[in-house]
Amino acid sequence: MQDDCSRLVSALFFKQFLKRPFQIASIIPSSKALVERVASKMDFSQPRVIAEYGPGEGVHSREIARRMCPDSHLLLFELDRAFARDLERQFAGDRRVRVIHGDAASLPHELKRHRIDRCDYILSGIPFSILKIEKKRALLQKTYDSLARGGSFIIYQVTNELKQHATLFEHAQSEYFLQNIPPMFITVFQKTHPPDSRNRGTLQAASFSVSAHRSA
Repeated sequence: MQDDCSRLVSALFFKQFLKRPFQIASIIPSSKALVERVASKMDFSQPRVIAEYGPGEGVHSREIARRMCPDSHLLLFELDRAFARDLERQFAGDRRVRVIHGDAASLPHELKRHRIDRCDYILSGIPFSILKIEKKRALLQKTYDSLARGGSFIIYQVTNELKQHATLFEHAQSEYFLQNIPPMFITVFQKTHPPDSRNRGTLQAASFSVSAHRSA
């Protein structure tokens, strides 16, 4: 059993889930164990530019902000107005964090607007499986283009179907994380080519591995 399954779901999260059950991946926020596992995929030893798609109540956002260096930047893209307002309240005193009430596809525009070159990490918990194929591929393209060379696109999803679409990325590694309700696939897609490279690799079977993670 996950270490914090007894926590109460906030009224805001439950209300927004009932309004948009297909846009919010789970009826309860990510477990503490999942949040820590996802954060462990990032290197916070130096200033970073990080974007998050669909932060919801901000459970991952808070952990990232806690670990980030003072000169780092965190851009939060939230479509739901109630969640966006709550995030603005939470991070009102943190100049490193910007809350964007809008589509994740606006990431390139926001980077340009804030005079930021590219992201080191992009995190997403939005359920890609519900997106139409055209929108899914367009968002993946913008995500790839917005990453610096060596940057990572990190997702946590109930299904692992995105791997068949994320062929822009040269390498990917996935694990099935059981310490969450429901269990989640955590996948790290890595960009290894220069930003202007036209010879982009495809995600071959040999470059994609899956493992299971259980509690000790």
